[in-house]
Amino acid sequence: MTEFALDLNDEQKQVRDWLHGFARDVIRPAAAEWDEREETPWPVIQEAAKVGIYSLDFYAQQYFDPTGLSIPMAMEELFWGDAGIALSIVGTGLAAVGVLANGTEEQIGTWIPQMYGDVDDVKVAAFCSSEPDAGSDVGSMRTRAVYDVAKDEWVLNGTKTWATNGGIANVHVVVAVVDPELGSKGHASFIVPPNTPGLSQGQKFKKHGIRASHTAEVVLEDVRVPGHCLLGGKEKLDERLARARERARVGGGERVKNAAMATFEASRPAVGAMAVGTARAAYDYALDYAKNREQFGRPIIDNQGVAFQLADMRTQIDAARLLVWRASWMAVSGKPFTAAEGSMSKLFASEVAKKVTAQAVQILGGNGFTREYPVERMHRDSAIYTIFEGTSEIQRLVIARTLAGVPIR
Repeated sequence: MTEFALDLNDEQKQVRDWLHGFARDVIRPAAAEWDEREETPWPVIQEAAKVGIYSLDFYAQQYFDPTGLSIPMAMEELFWGDAGIALSIVGTGLAAVGVLANGTEEQIGTWIPQMYGDVDDVKVAAFCSSEPDAGSDVGSMRTRAVYDVAKDEWVLNGTKTWATNGGIANVHVVVAVVDPELGSKGHASFIVPPNTPGLSQGQKFKKHGIRASHTAEVVLEDVRVPGHCLLGGKEKLDERLARARERARVGGGERVKNAAMATFEASRPAVGAMAVGTARAAYDYALDYAKNREQFGRPIIDNQGVAFQLADMRTQIDAARLLVWRASWMAVSGKPFTAAEGSMSKLFASEVAKKVTAQAVQILGGNGFTREYPVERMHRDSAIYTIFEGTSEIQRLVIARTLAGVPIR
């Protein structure tokens, strides 16, 4: 087990500086344009692929870092550049985590490379869990997967919503109900291969923030996928469902994690790191502005009201980063989240991002309210962190139930 450390090693620092340079020189100059266009920034993703940032190898190296700090460090730097573009670059990672969390070694080796494509033919992937009537309440999911024994195929029907890269993805990972009587315990994840008939893009959403990231509905109409596209395999699924049915029959017992929750548990500290990156970007800009903006014959940072805001902003950002790093280290070290530390990190960092970006707008005054200055965009982007991959209210519920020893459904 790697000991927890508050300092990055030399290799991690080199990667951090490399990512920061890419965020500064490539992402930031393109941020305003793609925010206005509300389109996937394919040229920026292509540049990320060329230098090795958008690739399976890069994320594998960060994911398997024994300290657990490389992923949150990478997320923070990229999202410091711009949240919308960064999410377009890392959005495929959520689908990849879904396969890593639930798939076999063969499935991992087969499908994750297809999610990224290659430098000459960049691809993206989508993780599809939320539905129009099942967002926070995953137990209300209606998308069904029915097994056709004769053909060894699963037939998927339903509509997914809020899917990053939904409809434009090369590979879709879809969470569906296989046993409605078991609620969220009766879910499973499926790979929908490229060009599978019956899958189509529904509504593309015009969003308040993260506009460069493609978000849309995914419609599944009699989508047939081979049996080997069930993540984890049918034998493992049948065993899990049998245990869940037995526990439901006798009442209580050990909790069984569903496919969507397994993915979100693994990704929540990374989302917290994204929020830290956006908050830090707004703080950096506000600090520089306060040092150079003069009113009444002196820089506005000389005013206690502004200086104290900046002090609070920096303190909250550092505290959020520490919670994210702790949760990331615990996850890679195999330490259980006995107090829902993963949810803690996502909750606190998300709320900090909203507060810090709002303070940045206030420090810039009228300028901060215009699109001529980036803090306006950062403030819009920050709203998503308290919503996706579990709202702040859901994080509090998870934390409270964990502390009380109540099962999380």
